[in-house]
Amino acid sequence: MTTNSAGIPLRPLGKTGEQVTAIGLGGYHLGVITEEKDAIRLCQQAIDEGITFLDNAWEYHDGRSENIMGKALQGRRDQVFLMTKVCTHGRDKQEALRQLEDSLRRLQTDHLDLWQVHEVVYENDPEGHFAPGGVIEALELAKQQGKVRFIGFTGHKSPEIHLKMLSYEYPFDTCQMPLNALDGTFRSFEQKVLPELQRQGIAALGMKTMGGSGKMIKAGVLSVEEALRYSMSLPVATTISGILSPRMLAENANLARNFKPMSVEEMQQLRQRVAAAGGDGRFELYKVTAKHEGPIGRAQHDFPSFAEMGG
Repeated sequence: MTTNSAGIPLRPLGKTGEQVTAIGLGGYHLGVITEEKDAIRLCQQAIDEGITFLDNAWEYHDGRSENIMGKALQGRRDQVFLMTKVCTHGRDKQEALRQLEDSLRRLQTDHLDLWQVHEVVYENDPEGHFAPGGVIEALELAKQQGKVRFIGFTGHKSPEIHLKMLSYEYPFDTCQMPLNALDGTFRSFEQKVLPELQRQGIAALGMKTMGGSGKMIKAGVLSVEEALRYSMSLPVATTISGILSPRMLAENANLARNFKPMSVEEMQQLRQRVAAAGGDGRFELYKVTAKHEGPIGRAQHDFPSFAEMGG
């Protein structure tokens, strides 16, 4: 197993020739931290710990997450693999390119290592993204211009929607999706999407290792160590984790440094053990409710936001 100088395992990013840290820092959670200076320091501490795959999105907290990360990266840009997401939600190529300029300005960089289409969660999203003048054309242009090195897409709602995106056989470099022990038996990205990514040579990026809220941990369904170890044992390039405190950061970094893959038998035993708890979706609400659908995306599809529905 290859590691970086801080002892964090490195893995190949699909067919790109790049290697990335097996665990990544989620950008959404940086915007949750009340004091900006604390969020900046946490991001810098993650880099110091060797966690150098950085996740973000144009719409996280109205740009606050990107602004925080940009400030944290001053003098450190060349130490990280920087990813953010474009949030057109069906709007056109020009809107995507405008968002790219916003992201570059906020992140205080002249290029992204990875730019992904955010939140592909509606049944007609793939058709809209691949339509003439759509976001896919923006990805291609940005790559040609050298503003973006690699491209991909993300989503958390349905394996079938991911498979519809992949049916275009477009040469994405990456694909991000929920991957956790409960997902293994419930509307499973692991069972349905991972094999197709492997067939096409697209790097898988795991997220929502603990369900996005940690409720599965608080309910005693499984431990933090089991959750991270399971997700990192899948054929993924990196597992992106939301981190809110130095304590959580140290715990994740130590788990990554001491990572030992689960055996096939261990993974199956854990899937079976948690299957009953995960069978109704209560710990993966992003699959069964509007709770994790962003307000911009819902507005673009003429749906009320989750907050407007009383959520």
